[in-house]
Amino acid sequence: MEILGYIAAILIGLSLGLIGGGGSILTVPILVYLLGVEAADTAPAYSLFVVGTASLIGATIKYKQGFVDLKTAVIFGIPAIFSVYATRRFLVPAIPDEIFALDTFIFTKRIFVMGLFAVLMILASISMIKGRKEKLQEGEQKFNYPLILIEGVLVGMLTGLVGAGGGFIIIPALVMLSNLPMKKAIGTSLAIIAAKSLFGFLGDLSVITIDWKLLLIFTSLAVSGIFIGNQLSNKIDGAKLKKGFGFFVLIMGGIILIKEIFII
Repeated sequence: MEILGYIAAILIGLSLGLIGGGGSILTVPILVYLLGVEAADTAPAYSLFVVGTASLIGATIKYKQGFVDLKTAVIFGIPAIFSVYATRRFLVPAIPDEIFALDTFIFTKRIFVMGLFAVLMILASISMIKGRKEKLQEGEQKFNYPLILIEGVLVGMLTGLVGAGGGFIIIPALVMLSNLPMKKAIGTSLAIIAAKSLFGFLGDLSVITIDWKLLLIFTSLAVSGIFIGNQLSNKIDGAKLKKGFGFFVLIMGGIILIKEIFII
């Protein structure tokens, strides 16, 4: 299973390189089910490091291509960074292992985290299947600051709870609330995800024990997959691949939801 987990790490990076996102949503399930990492606390923390590192590399590439709006990244990213750090540092450790019980059914912290993660996987898969429409930027860029603040806090909290980057939420928000064209929204989203994920991981350093060997090997393999995917991206139809991957993520999200809630 461990070998399969490391192979899957390469596939995560491969998908990021080929279709520009989506693969990181599988990081937590791979860590939990293939590498045996504890689900409620440790796996989301590891995922933050992997997703943050991969997104940082992606954001660097996009910045060199002129597809990162730094002003927007800062305005949206600051509330998200504070939110994810606070969630990992204070909220997650405060959640009890057994949240509530109904007869013989015990709703645990693991069920809460993995169930929430499965729901996010399903939402992300729908976003990938439907695709995104390009938006032409019209007029002067304007910021809806109250909604950006709320969105940043909520995205940061979700990221902190489950360890997912949340690009499928951030990108539409950047398009609608910051009037960014799609290509810039994608690049700016990567910069925001990198910052909030890595800051969120810092909130875990004093709370959980990190297996640095496993984490660095997994991250290195994912990063190598990104470069392989970038090389292959010109030869493969990314749109069709993304839709197919979306259906795969949808099925996986459903399986995780059923397994964690209904199968004891």
